[in-house]
Amino acid sequence: MEDSDAILHAAEAVIGILQRHRVDAVIIGAVALAAYEYVRQTEDVDLGVNADLGTLRTVTESLRESGYTVELREPDGNDPLGGIIDVTGPFGLLQIVNYGDRFPAVIEDAVRLATLVVRAGSPLKIVPIPQLIALKLYAGGYKSKADIVELLLRNPELDLDEIRSVCRRYRLAGLDELIAEARCV
Repeated sequence: MEDSDAILHAAEAVIGILQRHRVDAVIIGAVALAAYEYVRQTEDVDLGVNADLGTLRTVTESLRESGYTVELREPDGNDPLGGIIDVTGPFGLLQIVNYGDRFPAVIEDAVRLATLVVRAGSPLKIVPIPQLIALKLYAGGYKSKADIVELLLRNPELDLDEIRSVCRRYRLAGLDELIAEARCV
């Protein structure tokens, strides 16, 4: 990110708008990976939320009224996500990634369990690592699987039984293969 302070300030303002619409959010994506010792290049900040499509539309209008450039990408029937709102400005790109009606339990748990914040006093909570791994498993694909292996390598103190339990609760498969891959590295 070119100006991490500017994008974090924008993300904090966006969190305030989401909260006015009773939508809780957690930091997911590369910023969350960095919080768990895996830093990789990113150009955006991703916020995971649960909302219905009507609420996403209302949030989109509120963001526009607040001066942001906003695009709502509504889901189709095959989309694993419930829509994405791209929020842009001089700070860069924020993405509000909606799991509502698709995979809401992981975001509900993440919001409830999150204790880590991006900086002192910030409302930007970071997804707990078990839910981050679950989100990556849900996303699938090579990049997400590689992210999981890196998280496992860089956080050897992780309670793998807890992570397995979380992934089983969400009915996600494939974690054991990634644990085995991390052990071979």
